[in-house]
Parts: sequence; structure tokens; C-alpha cells
Amino acid sequence: MSEAVEQVSAVLDRMGAPPALAPRLVSVLGPHAALDLDADPWLLLRLPQVSVEQADYCARHHLGEQARPDDPRRLAALTSHVLRRAAARGHTAVEAKRLATMVGQVGVPDPSAAVSAAEEREEAVLFESTDDTDDDFDPADGGVPDLPDPERHYALPDVGRAEQRLGEQILRLIGGNDPVMDSATAGETVDAAAEKYGFEVTGATRDALVTVALRPVVVLRQGPSSLPELARAVLCLHLMAEDSQVGLSVVAPTAQAAAALQNAVAELAADPPVRVETLTALTERAPLETGLVVLTEAMSAGVSSAAQLASACPDGAHLVLAADPHQAPSASPGQVVIDVATSRTAHVAQLGEAPAAPVQELAAGVAAGEVPDVAAPGREVVRVAASSAEEAAHRTVQLITDSIPRALEIAPEQTQVVTAREDGPAGARALNAALKERLNPGRGFDAGDRVMTDTGDQGYLREVTADGAAVELADGSRTTVSDPASLRHAWALPVAAAHGGLWPAVVVVLPPNTPVSRPQVYTALTRATRHVSLVDATGGALESGVRENAALERTTRLVSVLREG
Repeated sequence: MSEAVEQVSAVLDRMGAPPALAPRLVSVLGPHAALDLDADPWLLLRLPQVSVEQADYCARHHLGEQARPDDPRRLAALTSHVLRRAAARGHTAVEAKRLATMVGQVGVPDPSAAVSAAEEREEAVLFESTDDTDDDFDPADGGVPDLPDPERHYALPDVGRAEQRLGEQILRLIGGNDPVMDSATAGETVDAAAEKYGFEVTGATRDALVTVALRPVVVLRQGPSSLPELARAVLCLHLMAEDSQVGLSVVAPTAQAAAALQNAVAELAADPPVRVETLTALTERAPLETGLVVLTEAMSAGVSSAAQLASACPDGAHLVLAADPHQAPSASPGQVVIDVATSRTAHVAQLGEAPAAPVQELAAGVAAGEVPDVAAPGREVVRVAASSAEEAAHRTVQLITDSIPRALEIAPEQTQVVTAREDGPAGARALNAALKERLNPGRGFDAGDRVMTDTGDQGYLREVTADGAAVELADGSRTTVSDPASLRHAWALPVAAAHGGLWPAVVVVLPPNTPVSRPQVYTALTRATRHVSLVDATGGALESGVRENAALERTTRLVSVLREG
């Protein structure tokens, strides 16, 4: 146990809180966690598992009569707590009146005082925007147009500033506006790449890559069957970058996604000239020196990681956001691809589609609002009905450990469970416990456990030392996690955490009483490249949810930042 953790444990003991919270608090609050927590016990609310009632109890135990309901520390912490809960649902900001209502709902008599306290203590930041224009104003009539009242939104400082920075960096890139090459040359280069590597490129892809050459920021839309076409596009872009001497960087949000695209490129070129990197690895060596930067699986990027990537791009670089817009937005706050496209400040192009295999055919049906029966002669798609969460869990373990390896020769290491819930008998926690018992028995975290890091990368825990936990990632590289308490078991993941990963086989689990949405189901299905087993215990809610719940709404500011820029 580190000295910082020991010090925080002592403070927690004095306030009547479980010392087991100490490692996470040190990770969240930093090296001065003990001093900060001793001065402000409501900082306990920085941990999502701590309730307002529990934080108030610990504050009273620690501060005695000084722990008043109107204490500015408490008011600021409750406002920040509300904003963090909104951020956990993907919102980057909360409209001012809505925030006041939400703060009042957690037991604050004067929400405006709480919001002001959060601003003063820099636990919330205010953004104002005027995205509207007076289209009816005629300058020939004289006078000045009426300015609309500004929209007021509050955000957590790190989230709000990341979104602001992302917008500014995208506008910087758009302002460059120098083509990599002219349209005729770009088209000829695509044709040359296709001839060199012995493949054909669809007309849609050829047009899209010409757009990439001409325009500084492009949303490159793709569908569920686009991985092979994306690999072909990457090789074409490599030749563009080589001929124009600007260089190419291809980046994926996770090691799983990087490995999947790298393998697809390797199937086309025996000695691949392109190396797909993870987003974390790429931004660690910022600023970049390449003039073409492609982010794949871009729907899984929130404002923070997208801002890091955009900031790393040099002036004049072309940024490509390759994304499937039918997927759910990122697990972290933001909906970057949707907002960039909606703002109309960047260009949108469409990648061509390869012929749909059964998994992709099922996903395409879900994108259209239905759950079709698809022909799967090779058992590429299997639907498993379950009458309860317990039966769904039993079926899932059976599929992972027996049915899929035996029938399809896909090992458990190549199969991912994606569940619609975190808790419950068929949620990620319960399924991880069951799968650990079958695949790597032990207590807590053991070498050989399948884990996910706090960056969203998945791999296998190899050892834990005084320096941290060594995790081997899907691409064969190793990373050291300094805070082992931040690891989570990852044989089973909720949909949001699986976003950005690709596996040969996926078992999608839909427990009873789960709010089902079209983007959620589509995202889960498209994590699979060869096989999907759909374990359905919803009792008919799957079909109705896919048909009726077509979108996941988030409150964000990126559109207004881009339009006002």
C-alpha cells in the first residue's frame, strides 16, 4: 500500500467511511488526496458509488456542527455530482434551468446558490452561446438586428473545456483548406493503389477518397460491412500520402480495433506499408508530423480523446473521422461524429460496402428498424431465447466455454460477451464472476484474467508488481497500469465499454426489463466480425425497442462551437 493510500485510509477511518475507497480516491483526487479530503469530506462524491446521503453522513461525522446543509463545499459538491451523473450518460453540458431543477432534486433548497458555489470553487463552468441568426433582418431597412438571448449551459470543467478545445482545433484544421492533391490526381492515385495491391474499389469509395484529398475535415461514413473496404481505403490513402509526401497516420480507439484493421490490411498486402496505432499511443507522441490522419471507429471517441487527436494534428493536416453513424455514441461524454456532421462545417462522404455476410445483414436490418431472420448456413448468427436472466446467464457461459469453441472453433479468448446491463444476474458483473470461475479461477484479480484498463483497452493481466499491473493488449504490446484498482474484469462488458472493440465472435446478452434501443443493439452486433450469438430474454422488447427507440439523445455544445467559430 502506498503512503498516499495509507493517508487517505486514515482520513476515511476518521469520517466513518470504508478505507477500501482509498485507492480510487487517490486515483481521482491526486497526490494531495488526504489533505483535500480532510478539508472537504464531500469530495467523497467524486466516486460514483457514494451517495449524497453517505457523503452527508461522513461529513457530519468528520466536521460535527460545521457540516451545515448550506455549506458552500456541500453545495458545490452536489452540483458537481449532478454534472458527473449527466456526463456518465454522455452529456457534455446541462442547460442552466435544467441544472437548477436537477440540483433541487438532490435536496438543495436554493439551487442557484449551489450552482454559484460550484462556479466559485471551479467545479462547474458556464458557457454561453448564440447559435441563432436573425434571418428576417433586412439591412436595407436600417437599424440593427435583435440579438437572441444566449443559451446558457454548465459543464464539468474538464469536459466543457475539452469540447471547446475540440471545436477550436477542428476549426483550425478547416481553416487550412489546402488539398493534399487535386481531384484528378487523387482519383488516379486511388486507381493506381487498386492496381498495385490487386483489388477493386467501389465508385463510392473512390469519390470519398477524392473528397478526403480535397477537404481538410471529412466524416467518412461506413456501414456494417465496411471493414474490408476501409482496409482498401487505407492502402489508397497511404499511396496518396506517399506521392504527396505528407505522411499518413491511421489510429483506432482500442487495441482490438487496431488489430482488426491491421489484419484486414495484411490480407491485402503481404508486407503492409501502414501500421494502425491506438489513439493512446499516437497522442503520446504529439505533435504529429503527418498530413493525413484517419481515426477509425470514430463513433466511440468522446470529446476528450477527440480533442487530444485534433490538437496533435499539425496545421494543414487533413483529419478523417471514419465512423458508422448507426452506432451508439461514445461511452465517454460527447457525440463527436454526429455533431461534426450536423454542424455542416465539415464534409461528409460515404465509403462503399462489401457484400453483407449474415452478421452484417442482421445489423443492417436493425439499422433499418427491424430484427430480421437471416440465413446463416455457417452458423454465423444464432438466436438463443431465454425465459429469465438466470437462464440467459447460463446460456451465455455455455456458449463461451463450449458451444462456440466446439461448433465454430473460435476460442473463448476470441469471443466477447456484450450485455445490455451492468448489474443483475445477466449483467456484466455477474457474467464476469461466472466466466472467471470457469476460465481462470481465483480470488480478486489474478494473472491470466481478462481485464479492461481505464483507457478502454482490453487484454490479459500478466502480473502485478510494486510498479503496477502489467496488461498484455490485443496487438501484443504491454502496458503498465499504475492503479490496479482501476482495472475491471472484461470477459463480459456493457455495450458502452465494448464500443470501439472488434472480436471474431460476440455473445450479445439482452436481459429482461432492459431498455432496448436501436443504436445499443446495432453497436453490440457490429462488435463481431465472424459470428454473433444473440441471447434474448426480453420477451419481445427487443423487436419493439429496435423499432421504436431509434436514437440516444445527448446534450452537447460542439455544434454551436463550430458554427459560432
